[in-house]
Amino acid sequence: MAKGKKNKTSRRRIGVVDTMFARYDMGGAARAELAECPGYNQDFEVISQTVPGFKDLAVAAKNMIEREGCNIVVALGMPGGAPIDKQCAHEASQGLMQAQLMTSTPILEVFVHEDEADDPAVLARVFENRSRSHARNAYWMLFEPEQLARRAGQGVRQGFEDAGPLAPS
Repeated sequence: MAKGKKNKTSRRRIGVVDTMFARYDMGGAARAELAECPGYNQDFEVISQTVPGFKDLAVAAKNMIEREGCNIVVALGMPGGAPIDKQCAHEASQGLMQAQLMTSTPILEVFVHEDEADDPAVLARVFENRSRSHARNAYWMLFEPEQLARRAGQGVRQGFEDAGPLAPS
C-alpha cells in the first residue's frame, strides 16, 4: 500500500473519481457496476469523490491512493469537442499517468470525448458502457486477472462494439 493512510480492514478499496463537467453520471454508472461484483462490501468497498473537471482527476486519484488506501482508482471524465479540450485532455492524461507512477498503483483513465457521437442517445450509451466496463476491469484487475488474460488480443473495446481479433496471416 502507498504511504499515507492505512487501510484498517482486510477489504480492498476501489476508488471512483468523477467530474461535475461530464454530461453523464459516469461515477454513478461505475459504482452501480461495482455493486454488482461478487464480494461488494465484503471483500472490497468503493471510495468515491467528485471533482470539478478532468484536470482535477490526477490529484484526487493520488489522494485516494495515499490517504484512503485505494488499491486501484477509476478516473472518469468528459473532454469537450474543441481543440483546446483535446489538448487539456492530453495534459490530464499525462497527470493520471504520472500519479500512477508516483504511487505504483493503477489508475484507469475513462474519458468520453463529447464529439465521439453526434446523437445524444448514442453518446449516453458510450458513457454508460465505458464507465461500467472500466469499473469491471478494475474489479478484474484486483480479483480476477484471468478475466483480462482471457480477453487479450480479442479487440475488446469499452464504449463501442468490440473490434474483434485479427486472423493470423
